[in-house]
Amino acid sequence: MKYYLIVGEASGDLHASHLMKSLKNIDNAAQFRFFGGDLMAAVGGLRVKHYKELAYMGFVPVLLHLPTIFRNMALCKQDIVAWAPDVVILVDYPGFNLDIAKYLHAHTQIPAYYYISPKIWAWKEWRIKSIKRDVAQMFSILPFEVPFYEQKHKFKIHYVGNPTADEVRVFRRNYAETFEQFCARSNASAAPGDKGNGLSPHQPVIALLAGSRKQEIKDNLPAMIEAARSYPDYQMVLAGAPAIEDEYYHRFISGTRVKLVRNDTYALLSHATAALVTSGTATLETALFDVPQVVCYETPVPWLIRFAFNHIIRCKYISLVNLIADREIVPELLADRFSTANIRAELGRILPGNPARERMLQAYQQVRDALGDAVAPDNAARIMYRLLAGRQPE
Repeated sequence: MKYYLIVGEASGDLHASHLMKSLKNIDNAAQFRFFGGDLMAAVGGLRVKHYKELAYMGFVPVLLHLPTIFRNMALCKQDIVAWAPDVVILVDYPGFNLDIAKYLHAHTQIPAYYYISPKIWAWKEWRIKSIKRDVAQMFSILPFEVPFYEQKHKFKIHYVGNPTADEVRVFRRNYAETFEQFCARSNASAAPGDKGNGLSPHQPVIALLAGSRKQEIKDNLPAMIEAARSYPDYQMVLAGAPAIEDEYYHRFISGTRVKLVRNDTYALLSHATAALVTSGTATLETALFDVPQVVCYETPVPWLIRFAFNHIIRCKYISLVNLIADREIVPELLADRFSTANIRAELGRILPGNPARERMLQAYQQVRDALGDAVAPDNAARIMYRLLAGRQPE
């Protein structure tokens, strides 16, 4: 069969590449064409556009690039029609992908399958109308989305498992490096003037996961460092994001005790005693590695953000850990709760010897149980193929 995939950012490229591999395993005749990234290209098929040519974040960048965005949308629609795939698989990126789904429904007989649902349970819930009209099948990776779609909005979806849970499970099963070996490896980047790259095998680690975008890092990392430095018996190790250059990190860590480790977040979490984490998938990864954490997210106009959470935004939490558990397992310090003093205090509560640490570790099991052990891309590929072949999934 012919599969057309559309992603708009690095995480979508990763998840779509895994889905493509799973589809190839189940469909020997699979052909791919896509708007995507390097990981998808490595699987095979023809890339029409790189997602970096699509991704504009924020109101002003989007406004400035509207002509380019409209041209890319038009190109995508024309290319889909010309290639005539059996299905178009949309991966997150709702601003672009929901417009494509609308076009497909109105002008073609090509079904739109959505892999990794837009987060309409948090924001823009009104999009459910277009999803129910334009999306033929929804494939979710978050278990709490099932009651949201099926009970609240009467829209049947497929929960296929969580790819992050599977990736962590595979890593932990195969990772055998000792803490001493991890510390000795020279894959940490030293700040200017720091001659040593290696970490100390004699000090436990507080991991700093400050986000994947420069604005997140600028907003959160200084307070994280200031809070963690209050615990001198621990070494601070910063997980570097792939798209952020060392020079940018060194603006914040130069002259501090912070070490930078690149492309090794899972190994870092394997050995961390505690973590300070900016909200996102990293909160779930940290929990799945059994590392107690404090979620930190600085926002502009804190009082307005708090008002929005109380009266406008549809979800109670910002971390996937708490959203999946539907209760506060990890502390969330955002808006008016974000301060160095609060981060320092919450961090102290989850270090060894404190009851809050043990309670958090025990509660992580609830998150694992909710996610299940299905391999998300394999499960999604199996269901997609059966549906497209005219057979109902098992």
